[in-house]
Amino acid sequence: MPELPDIVIYIESLAARLVGRKLTRVDLKNPFLLRTVDPPMEACIGREVVAVRRVGKRIAIQFADDLWLVLHLMIAGRLHWYDAARNKKIRPALLYLRFDNGTLTLTEAGTKRRASLHLLPNEAALKELDRGGLEVLECDAATFIERMRERNHTLKRALTDPSILSGIGNAYSDEILHRARLSPLLQVRHLSDEQLIQLLAAINHTLNEWTKTLRAIAANEFPEGVTAFREGMAVHGRYKLPCPICGTSVQRIRYAENETNYCPRCQTEGRLLADRALSRLLKDDWPKTIDVLEGMRRQ
Repeated sequence: MPELPDIVIYIESLAARLVGRKLTRVDLKNPFLLRTVDPPMEACIGREVVAVRRVGKRIAIQFADDLWLVLHLMIAGRLHWYDAARNKKIRPALLYLRFDNGTLTLTEAGTKRRASLHLLPNEAALKELDRGGLEVLECDAATFIERMRERNHTLKRALTDPSILSGIGNAYSDEILHRARLSPLLQVRHLSDEQLIQLLAAINHTLNEWTKTLRAIAANEFPEGVTAFREGMAVHGRYKLPCPICGTSVQRIRYAENETNYCPRCQTEGRLLADRALSRLLKDDWPKTIDVLEGMRRQ
């Protein structure tokens, strides 16, 4: 799922191309993408784009007279831009937004349709879509500590809960926790204020650095190849590969459709986090530490 750095780059690219431009046509190829019925999609045709904004992991395009078109890409949704002046073939898509200078499309890989589109009549309606997560790049340490202590979750869940923090998902939470050298399963109530300040510093560094990196990769072109698995990440998507800090093999735990990647030496004092399925299957044979696991592999 595109997270804060990816969404920021999308928004910068969209603003550069759309602000001041008029929407001339809408082609909705999958009616299930649209989650609202009033106002109708035709209401935004002929209107000029005023601004583009991030709302959590959503992209909100503001048209004249306070009309908002809001996209949530979910896991597999991606945006593509085709300049009107270029003769490039437009790939099949779920949505085509045609402007006087080009076409914006939304595609979604796979068969599950989770991406969503809302057309909202005003900013008040837009605020109802906001899950209320704290904008961590705009807050001070005291506000962050207060928000994190409101509920007791594991760090992984707290970082990715959109009602607690805004814009962070599975990929960057792995990177943040690795940089902070904290276990993803550590309970928030067990953290000191100093550790939470350390976590906030890791959040700011990780999100800002990756935003800069993705901006440089895009190089003023529309961002393509948006993915949760980036070259240069420390642990996310790097199962069994060496940690860039200590060289230990990155480990993972899986649950539902997600997984958490971590370094056992940098983050969990050498302990292996129990994978619900595999640890239950192996029972007493489940290795409790990275040293035991590495010893088993050498045998």
